[in-house]
Amino acid sequence: MSIFTGEFLGTATLILFGDGVVAGVLLNHSKAQNSGWMVITTGWAFAVLAGVFVAKACGSPAAYINPAFAIGIAVDHGNWTGIPQAIAGDFLGAFAGGVLVFLQYLPHWKETPDQGLKLAVFCTAPAIRNTMTNLISEIIGTFALTFIIGAIFSKAAAPHGISDGMGPYLVAALVWGIGLSLGGTTGYAINPARDLGPRIAHALLPIPGKGGSDWGYAAIPVVGPVIGAALAGVAMAAFHM
Repeated sequence: MSIFTGEFLGTATLILFGDGVVAGVLLNHSKAQNSGWMVITTGWAFAVLAGVFVAKACGSPAAYINPAFAIGIAVDHGNWTGIPQAIAGDFLGAFAGGVLVFLQYLPHWKETPDQGLKLAVFCTAPAIRNTMTNLISEIIGTFALTFIIGAIFSKAAAPHGISDGMGPYLVAALVWGIGLSLGGTTGYAINPARDLGPRIAHALLPIPGKGGSDWGYAAIPVVGPVIGAALAGVAMAAFHM
């Protein structure tokens, strides 16, 4: 086992459950069709919970499952050991997770004529398309994710540390809250791998009637989270978290 292996399997799990719940809500003839935003945000919270546990169990104690978050923690600690391996595992794992979702819902793609819904299973898109405001949304969301995780695990908030096994549940609850409060603008990618890996899978997979992969927007959910997490890393260092 290695950091790469843990991150690969953890992020694949994240996408299998996260994009899986989106597929269930959006694709025609799914038993979960039209169950709504609450189901999507809840499913993504459980996806994070499962992904973190798998990453930890399979070789990555830090369980970043998010390249932006990994960068934010590295900025805070000034330690980049293992970060390149983690980021590589995250992107490849996200692609693999997208492929698994495609296979899981294999008969439903043909039954869903809306190209936008099929793309939305794999990656995010803004409710109102505006480059600057979309970028700001992703920066704020990822800053909140990184900074609040730092606060949760800080010595000030938990002088004796978080009890064994509780950390992933707290992070999952935070992601649930971010989705409910901040996700309505851009779909809260807050993770470059979560968006880009499955977007590439969408472009390469033989999805019936899929349409384009919206590459004109693809930079926003990559650049925004990296900026937000890096800023959070600077803030955490300033507060000595």
